[in-house]
Amino acid sequence: MDSMTPYAFSHMPKPARLAMSPQTLSEAAAPRMMQKTVQNSGLFWRLAAFIPTIVLTALLCISINRYLALGGVAVLEGVALALVALTFTWLVFSVNTACLGLARLALVRSARPAAQNGRTPMDVALLIPVYNETTWDVFGNASAMLKELSSKPGDHRYTLFILSDTRDPELAALEERAFAALHAEQAPQQRVYYRRRLLNSDKKVGNINDWIENWGSAYEAMVILDADSLMSGVAIVQLTDALAADPDAGLIQSRPIVIGAQTLFGRVQQFSNSVYGWLSAEGMDSWAQQEGNYWGHNAIIRTHAFAQSARLPYLKGRRGAEHLILSHDFVEAGMLRRAGWAVRFLPRVDGSYEETPPTLIDHILRERRWCQGNMQHLWLLATRGFHMISRFHLLQGALAFLMSPAWLAVVIFWFFMGASQEAPDSYFSSANPLHPIWPMVEQSIGWFYMLCVYGMLLFPKLLGAIVFGLRRRTRAAYRSNVMLAGSMMFELVLSVLYAPIMMVQHTLATGFALLGRTNAWAPQNREIASYSWMQTLRFHWIETCFGAALLGGILFWNVSLLILPIAISLAAAAPLSKLSAVRIDGIAPRMLRLDTPHTLIEPRIVGSARSERAWMKSLLTEAKADVVPAE
Repeated sequence: MDSMTPYAFSHMPKPARLAMSPQTLSEAAAPRMMQKTVQNSGLFWRLAAFIPTIVLTALLCISINRYLALGGVAVLEGVALALVALTFTWLVFSVNTACLGLARLALVRSARPAAQNGRTPMDVALLIPVYNETTWDVFGNASAMLKELSSKPGDHRYTLFILSDTRDPELAALEERAFAALHAEQAPQQRVYYRRRLLNSDKKVGNINDWIENWGSAYEAMVILDADSLMSGVAIVQLTDALAADPDAGLIQSRPIVIGAQTLFGRVQQFSNSVYGWLSAEGMDSWAQQEGNYWGHNAIIRTHAFAQSARLPYLKGRRGAEHLILSHDFVEAGMLRRAGWAVRFLPRVDGSYEETPPTLIDHILRERRWCQGNMQHLWLLATRGFHMISRFHLLQGALAFLMSPAWLAVVIFWFFMGASQEAPDSYFSSANPLHPIWPMVEQSIGWFYMLCVYGMLLFPKLLGAIVFGLRRRTRAAYRSNVMLAGSMMFELVLSVLYAPIMMVQHTLATGFALLGRTNAWAPQNREIASYSWMQTLRFHWIETCFGAALLGGILFWNVSLLILPIAISLAAAAPLSKLSAVRIDGIAPRMLRLDTPHTLIEPRIVGSARSERAWMKSLLTEAKADVVPAE
C-alpha cells in the first residue's frame, strides 16, 4: 500500500463509485413525484396531535394568568407566564402523543411490513462505523448478525462493512486481527470487509460518505449501525422488505430497544425505554407519517436517494469559518424528505437493539456532545424546502435541551415564593427590595402548577405501563404483577432523583453550546467506569452547591417547600452519581433489578452476540499474549 492511499488498512471489494450531489441550505431542487398517494387519515392524526396540545396549553395559561393578574410586577408575571406556556406545551404534547399511541394501537392492528412476495431482491450493505471502540464487542456483534442472516431464507443479499476511524494504534491492530478472524469464518461467502481511514475528515458523516462515494453504487440500500448496535436477522429482513415494497421510501427507521445494562443508571434507562417508550413511539408514528425522523443508526436507507439528496453542507460561522453539522441524522432525514423521498418509522419491528452509557457521568458526557449538535438545529429551521414536520423534528431536538433552562428558571421562580399570609399592593418593599413577598394566592398557583407538571410527567408512564402489563408476552416474562409494579415504583423514584441533576447539566450544556464551546470527538464509554469521589465531586460541584443553597433557603429564608424534592436531589448529586455505577443485574429482591422482558427472556440474537463477543475477546487476548515484545 503506497503512501498516497487514504487508508491505513483496506480489504474492500472493487470500487463502485457513486457521486454525491452537493446540497445547500438556501436552495432546493424540485422534489421527485411520489408514486403512492398519501392517505387522508394522516391529516386526522396530525390534527389530533397538535390542536389539543394548543388548546389545553392555552386554557392552562389563561387560568394561571387570571391569578397572576391579581397583583404584582407585570414584567415578572409575563416571564412566569412564558415559562408556564413553554413547559406546559412540551408536557401536554408528550401526554397527547402517548394517548395517540394508545389509539393507534387499538385502530392499527399491525404496522409490520408484509413478507416479500415476488419483489426484486436487494443488495444491502450493513455499515458499522467505529472510532476507538471495544474491538471484540463490535466484531462479536457483527459475527452474530451475519450468522443470523445466513440462517434466514430470503433473496436479499447482505454484505457487512466495518468502517474504522480508529486512531489508537493498539486498537487498530486489534481491529485488523479481529477482521482476519471474522473474514476467515465468513470466507466462503466473502461477505465482510474492513478499511481504516488515515484522515478522520468530517467524523461519522465523512466516514459514511467515503463509503458511498467509493463503493455505494453496488448496493441499493445500506443499513446504518452504531458500534453498539445489534439487529436480529428478522429485523434486518423486515426493514429490507419494507424498503423494497415502498418505492417512495428513502429511509425507514426502526425503534432500538436498550439492552445489556448492568448498572443502576443503565437499568433505569433500559426499563424506561422498554416499558414506557414504546407507546410514545407509536404516537410519534401516528403524526410523523411520511415525514419521520432518523436517529443515526438501526435504519435502512436507499443508497442512491441519499447520495442524490442528503450530502450535508457546512454551516457558515463567524469570519467565514465552516462548521460541520453535528447532529446530522435529523438534517439528513429532512433533506431526503425535501427531495421527495418518504422517511418512515416502523416502531413494531422487533429485534432492533442498542446499548446505553452505564453511569450518570457517562450519560451526561454523551448528552453534552448531542447538545452541541442539537443547538445547531435552531439555525437550520429556515432551511429552504424542508417540510413543516421536518422542521418540527429539528425544533424538538433543540427543545429537548432548551427545556432544561426553562425548568431551571421555574425552580428559581419558586425559590422566591415566600409564605406571607397577606397580599401586599406590591411584591417589593424599600426595606428589602431584593426579596419579593408573594401573596398566598400564588402559593396555591405553585401547588397547582406542580400537580399539573407531575401529573403530566407520570401519565405517559402510567398509561404505557398499564398497556404493557396487559401484553401476554409481558405476563409470561414477569410471572408476577407485583414484580412489575415494584420495578415501576423503583424506577419512578430513581427518575425523580436523577431528573433535577440532568436539568442542571442540560442547562450548562446548552449555555456552553450557545456560547460556541465545543466538545472533543470522543468514543462513548460502554464499560462500567469507576469514578473516584474526587472526580465525582469535581464533576457535580455546581449541582451540589445549588442544592445546598435551595435547602438553606427552605430552612432559613422561608423558601417554598415546592422545591424540596429538587433541592434534596441536587444536594445529593455526588452520592447519587456514585450510586448510578453500582451493578444491580444480580441483586435481590428481583423487583430492584429493574428487569425487562428482554432480560427475563433473552432474545436469541442477544445470547448469540454475547457468545460471539466472548469468542472474539478470547481470540484477541490470546493473540496479544503471544506477541513477544522486542528486546
